[in-house]
Amino acid sequence: MEGGSHPARRREPWWPPSPPELKQMVKAYLTVDVTTNHADVLLLSCCFISGMVDSTIYHAYGTFVSMQTGNTLFLGLGGARPHNTTHPYGWVKSLTSIFGFCLGCSLFSRVSRILGPLRRGTLLLSFLVQASMIILTAAIFETGVVNGILDRIKDDIDWRSEIPIALLSFQSSGQIVASRTLRLAEIPTFMLTVIMHDLSTDPKIMSPLQENVKRNRRLFALLGILVGAIVSSFISQATGRIQDPLWFAGAIKVVITLAWMTWPIKKVSAA
Repeated sequence: MEGGSHPARRREPWWPPSPPELKQMVKAYLTVDVTTNHADVLLLSCCFISGMVDSTIYHAYGTFVSMQTGNTLFLGLGGARPHNTTHPYGWVKSLTSIFGFCLGCSLFSRVSRILGPLRRGTLLLSFLVQASMIILTAAIFETGVVNGILDRIKDDIDWRSEIPIALLSFQSSGQIVASRTLRLAEIPTFMLTVIMHDLSTDPKIMSPLQENVKRNRRLFALLGILVGAIVSSFISQATGRIQDPLWFAGAIKVVITLAWMTWPIKKVSAA
């Protein structure tokens, strides 16, 4: 060619990526470890959700789906009079909740260990399952598969109500597994007895905010559960429906799930 020139080399467009490149990008995005900094904000939101969901289901069925201490006592009272006269099947609902919760703890923890506890994809999957179960439960009430009108719950047990109890108990276990994964044991998201003990025995309970972060988390966790229960009671009283507080709680958990998609990655310290 004239002047020894060479033809310009054509550059390949960088977007859209080829299928193998896209697969590699998604894999890299999901398998990176995220930081635990400020993750307490997300777990404190889960405390609010627990307050809403537990108060809603207790109002409807007289059982819990998160706080299994109460369910264990209800299970023990199942054979005692007069409890077994007024609520002869109350122990069944409590047993369903306990079983669903324990099964969820086992599965969530096993999957977390297999996939990597702090990987973005692991936390995304966990909270996506939790959000889906709350939304599915709300949809079950909304469509009438299970009665969602509080004033129409007359019988001690409608066997179809075991479905929402099992689903919500299973999803609640994902929160406490996440609290252990994120090393935020001071925010168990629903175990109020532990939170109250740790607050009451904290020797630095009166220290300034910036000097006692764990105390702050426990206090906000307690308030979150309390406020969640209050909000749920107002919604249930205003609408008379079980599903309305659950839609609200499910929407919040969807936001938490989306937050994990953009959560900062864990910085690797230089050797």
